[in-house]
Amino acid sequence: MEPRFLLLSDVAAELNVSDSQVYHMVRSGELPAIKIGGRGQWRVERARLEEYIQRKYAETAAWVQSNPLVDRDSDESAQTESE
Repeated sequence: MEPRFLLLSDVAAELNVSDSQVYHMVRSGELPAIKIGGRGQWRVERARLEEYIQRKYAETAAWVQSNPLVDRDSDESAQTESE
């Protein structure tokens, strides 16, 4: 059974980013987390990480739709035809 809460280093490994990037995501509020223990160690609930990933997929899909890839060959042939 997978643990409910993840260390920031575990989240970093899951996302293939640095620990400091995850810390910034948590501190900025981008990725929900809790502080536990006497030293206030950060933990990210696995469900919140999955929600974050799904949100990023949706944001990326919206960005891709609003920023279509321009085919260089089509663009160059259109310029040649108009000359």
